[in-house]
Amino acid sequence: MAEGEDETFVHATAVVEQGAEIGPGTRVWHHAHVRAGGRVGARCVLGKNVYVDRGAVLGDGVHVQNNVSVFDGVELGDTVFVGPSAVFTNDRVPRAGSTSWTVSRTSVRTGASIGANATIVAGVTIGEWSMVAAGAVVTRDVEAHQLVMGSPARPAGWVCRCGAVIERDLRAGSLHCAACNTHIDLFAGRAIC
Repeated sequence: MAEGEDETFVHATAVVEQGAEIGPGTRVWHHAHVRAGGRVGARCVLGKNVYVDRGAVLGDGVHVQNNVSVFDGVELGDTVFVGPSAVFTNDRVPRAGSTSWTVSRTSVRTGASIGANATIVAGVTIGEWSMVAAGAVVTRDVEAHQLVMGSPARPAGWVCRCGAVIERDLRAGSLHCAACNTHIDLFAGRAIC
């Protein structure tokens, strides 16, 4: 690690409550708020106006762009990218004034990317290295390496770890990325270099 990379930075306008966990090398920018009980891993970037609720968990190397709220029940794996103004919900049947608040667990797995203004409905799993297009509304689980788009989000192809769309045929089982020369066996769920 280069000099200074392990130092945590919290902007003067940000609020990090006592009892919040912030990993080394993480940068918390303007007007962000991390509540007590929220956990943010190492080398993360929290953009302007990002809110991390109690019970929310962010792995290492996560980048959350401006104006995103990561609520209780949401877990972001390592190296997840969340685009500006994306939305996570955490209760499938919310009611104002209700005393029965039921938090649904949402999991965004390692390397997944969520585009700007996408909405992730509570209780879904976003698979490893998958990609959610900007503006998509995700109401169902997304498979590893799958590209989804639209409202509601529908499968639209397969993506590589490098981010390239490598196949539009949804029935494909073995993929090759010309951009980075990676082979992916979708049935085994792993990349073979």
